[in-house]
Order: sequence, then C-alpha cells, then structure tokens
Amino acid sequence: MASEMMEALMALCQEKHIDQLYLLDRLEQSLAKSYADVMHLIDGAKVTIDRATGKIYVYKLVPREESWDDETGLYTEFDEVDVTPEDTSRIAAQHAKIEINNIVRNAARQQIYEEFSERIGDIINCTVLQITNDFTIVKIREGVEAELPYFDLRRYPEERNERPAGERYVHNQRLKAIIVDVRDPSSTAAPVRGEHVRPSIVVSRTHPDLIRRLFEAEVPEIYDGIVEIRSIAREPGARSKIAVYSADEHLDPVGACVGPKGSRVRAVVGELHGERVDVILWSNDPVQCVANALSPAKVSRVVVDPETNYATVIVPDDQLSLAIGKEGQNARLAARLTGLHIDIKNESLAANVLAGMPVQPVVQAEDLLDEEDEEHRCEYVSPAGVQCRNMARPGSRFCGVHDRMTSMADIEVSDDPDSLI
Repeated sequence: MASEMMEALMALCQEKHIDQLYLLDRLEQSLAKSYADVMHLIDGAKVTIDRATGKIYVYKLVPREESWDDETGLYTEFDEVDVTPEDTSRIAAQHAKIEINNIVRNAARQQIYEEFSERIGDIINCTVLQITNDFTIVKIREGVEAELPYFDLRRYPEERNERPAGERYVHNQRLKAIIVDVRDPSSTAAPVRGEHVRPSIVVSRTHPDLIRRLFEAEVPEIYDGIVEIRSIAREPGARSKIAVYSADEHLDPVGACVGPKGSRVRAVVGELHGERVDVILWSNDPVQCVANALSPAKVSRVVVDPETNYATVIVPDDQLSLAIGKEGQNARLAARLTGLHIDIKNESLAANVLAGMPVQPVVQAEDLLDEEDEEHRCEYVSPAGVQCRNMARPGSRFCGVHDRMTSMADIEVSDDPDSLI
C-alpha cells in the first residue's frame, strides 16, 4: 500500500511539475502537526517518510533537561521516541491531498505572477465569468483569470474601485481592460481580504492609460510614434480629454485621432460604453494649451502666471457656461490636462479687472484671435451698454443688422410724403 501511494505521488508530481522532495518535506511537516494534535504530544512530533517504500514513521519529541535555554525559555535538543500508530495511510492520504492542492495552487499563482508582472500597463481582451457584489471575475485565457474590483470604498477603504460609473456587466460579455496590479504569492505583506479565492491579476476600466492603449490600437500614427499623446484627463464613465501632438508639421494630429468621419474616435467611445472623448491639440505655449483644453468653448484671452501655476481665462458672455461645463466638468478636466489652476471669467465681469491689471513681463495676456483675421464681433453697443453678440461683416465694424442701421442714420430723410423714402 505504501509503495502504491509513493508511486501515485511521484506520478502526480510529474504531471503537475512539482518537485518530489519539496512535496515530501511539506507532507512531513503537515503530518507532524496533525499527529501532535491527535496523539496529544505536548512537545510536538517528528514525521519521516521513507523515500523508497513510502512508509511513515512518527516520533515523539522528548526534551533533554540539559538543553534548557534560560534566554529563550525553550529546550534546544530532543530525543526521538518511535510512537508510530498502526494505521497511518488514511491520515497521510488526506494530508497529501491538501498539500498537493496547496502546492499546485501556489505554483500556478507564482507562474502567473512571473508572466504578468512584466505586463502591467498592457491592454487585454477578457470575458466575464462571474459577477459578485464587490468584483467581477474575467477570463484572460484558459486557466488564467483576473479580478475587476468595484468595492464600496466607504466600507472597504483599503480596496479598489476600477469600474466606471454606470457600467454593468453580464455573463460572457467581452471587455477590454488594462492590467494594473499582479499580487505576489510569496510576498510577506498583509494579504487582501479573501485573497485565497480571488485571482492574483487585477484589471481596471477606469485607468487613464486604457484610453491611451485604445487609441494606439485604433490610430496607426500613434502606434508608430508619429502622433504623441501628451496628456490625458479622465472622469471614468462620463468624459475624457486627451491632448495630442505631432512633430510633423504636415500632419494634423487631431484629425488623425478622430479619423474619417469620426470613425476612429467612435470606436474608442464604443469600447468605453459611450464615454465622451474630446481630442485637442497640445501646444508648448501654456496660453494656447489652456485655450485648446477648454474646447469646445471659445476663449478670448488667457493670462498665465508661471510662478503660481495659475491661469485666468476670459471668455465671451455666451461661452461662460460652456467653458465651465456641467457641474464644472469641462474646466476641471482642462485643469488636469494642462496642470494649471484655471479661473474662468466672462468679458463683462473681467473688464474692470483687466483694466486695472499692471503690465508685467512674465504675466502677459495674449489675444488668441489672429490679428490679421478680419473676423471680429460687432462693435455696436446698445443704450443699455450691452455689446452685440453677432460677428461683424467682412470689411465692416458692424454686423449686417447694425451696419444697415448706421448707414441709414446718415441718409437725409425727405419731407415729401410722396417720397419713397
């Protein structure tokens, strides 16, 4: 029976690629703890397994009086007394099963760690396997699973939430996610809650690099390095902004990312389940960069203080709400994208501020409109002091309505009632 058990153990070690001596050592340690409890051995037990026959020997440890250590308060030397019970195969088989399962699981986790720890930041295709209240288990490939956590951070502040707001998953649904962490099975750090039943790979759908990887897959110019993504600001599930740049002056980086009729950016938005993505042009000039980041709002002027990292933006009155965005979302994303603190004011409120602002060589205001561009706002001001919001006609100071009014004001009106005028 013993030899049959050894043959079965050796065959299993070869099948699971487990070191035989390592398995036998683990099995001896596990059996020693069990026999010490079963046989009520106060000082513990020692178990040896004959490597040839598989026979199990149990020894009672009897401490030697002269080996007492006053510093540690423990005995350092023991005599071994053979107390092997008649039937050891049943207990040995149970422990062998447990130890083999543990070793196989740890070996698989270690293999996964060695493979995927170098792939942190890579995008993967996965399939939803299991959905719980706190996380979703996804399959990367056969035998390799990952965890997409969305814990309630108010209850579990030490956990993660990697699911965008509003996203819900169903069984067998295909997703794209990015690897953000791989737990080391040999780490001595405190384990996470329920780690033994959770996959060691952690993936995310909220990480900003997910957008970067999606655009790399959809836009060949980004993958080849012709177009570069300089900055990403994201509110997962709602809206994102990316700033792109190209050293090739003959290439439009924004157009390359948007694609023909918006096909490329639509593919990214579809993968993000409808999250809005704004693509803007990056500029090394912080004034122009801030103006672009507030798109689609039109900006009149920008004042940047590089010492305080602060930008004051002046927008037309009708563009103020668009520049700020719903609940401040557009301004918040623009600040993250540029790395500046942004304060937005409309032209009416900022007129007095700009008039009293001293001219400094470092802090300067630049008009974002081309000086040679003939397009400008109508200069007509109503008696109440409100400027017309229409654009002036080419070659004129006024729009079509007020240009006609001013021209008619110069016409002499005839007193003849029969006159056409």
